[in-house]
Amino acid sequence: MIATGAAAGVAIERMTVGRGIRRKARLALDSAGPYGALRGTPGKAYADDGTELYYEVDDPDPDPDATTPARRRRLFGRRSPAPVTVVFSHGYCLNQDSWHFQRAALRGVVRTVHWDQRSHGRSGRGAAQVERGEPVTIEQLGRDLKAVVDAAAPEGPIVLVGHSMGGMTVMALADLYPELIRERVVGVALVGTSSGRLGEVNFGLPVAGVNAVRRVLPGVLKALGQRAELVEKGRRATADLFAGIIKRYSFASRDVDPAVTRFAERMIESTPIDVVAEYYPAFSDHDKTEALAHFAGLPVLVLAGVQDLVTPSEHSEAIADLLPDAELVMVPDAGHLVILEHPEVVTDRLADLLVRAGAVPAGTTVNGYGSTSDTARPG
Repeated sequence: MIATGAAAGVAIERMTVGRGIRRKARLALDSAGPYGALRGTPGKAYADDGTELYYEVDDPDPDPDATTPARRRRLFGRRSPAPVTVVFSHGYCLNQDSWHFQRAALRGVVRTVHWDQRSHGRSGRGAAQVERGEPVTIEQLGRDLKAVVDAAAPEGPIVLVGHSMGGMTVMALADLYPELIRERVVGVALVGTSSGRLGEVNFGLPVAGVNAVRRVLPGVLKALGQRAELVEKGRRATADLFAGIIKRYSFASRDVDPAVTRFAERMIESTPIDVVAEYYPAFSDHDKTEALAHFAGLPVLVLAGVQDLVTPSEHSEAIADLLPDAELVMVPDAGHLVILEHPEVVTDRLADLLVRAGAVPAGTTVNGYGSTSDTARPG
């Protein structure tokens, strides 16, 4: 039902382009695209149920001037403060590589941590889900993020950045550990996310279609998850259809680099169907509206694609309404994967947030994706 429009477009393509040619094109894009190739110093954290959580750290380049900038001395109250760490949390069916452009731009400028949520990317399958059949909850993801912070950034100021489900994870962290937000967090970025009421999202469908999807989708996903091996074979056989659905619900502009689109496909395709199924119910239960109060008084960026069909931009506007001092950025001609579709806009606003949070000095250039002023990057 959600796939109807995309399926029609793919059907037309199948009439004009041979399967072998399409397969060769995908392989060419996979080999040519540098996206997702950035790697940092690996580490492992362990969730409260024993799940292994994989993360990577990118450290800043050594400062040729050993003198601590005066602004940072004032902000953090000591002569040699621990470096600010920016922790990136990715969305549903993605992994840490979804931040490719922002990671490339900030590399060497500020300390960053990128991690894979449980059952995604290089992290282990959720132990509570596999061993005890427990459902995934957004609260569990908040506890997972705390474990990553404890392991990868045990001291010093933190900036929390979350996209989609990653933003919900950040809200859950605030709800569960308000003292961490109060004592250590100096900035927050919430990108294409929601604080609740996701059960009302219509996915760009008419009312009748939405109601039908809501009625049958949980049961369908559960059934598919129980026959994961068979479903994965079918997924590979219908890769063209799947690609059309991904493009429809990830991007809004027509001129997205095909290699970027393929990069998104690879991430989403790599998420097993049983993981897709076990996460889905958590979103209808998600409500972290009250947790937003813990971000009051902090530099906050709220950013969304105007044409996001997954977490509509109205949800970002609702977050900003509760955080009136936040910067609200609405990106035209952008869908759910705005971080890949318009990376220059996201990185520019993120760079400004880092300056406001004291994470980088004013005037720092972030590697070609925007500068906080006309001054070149120090060093």
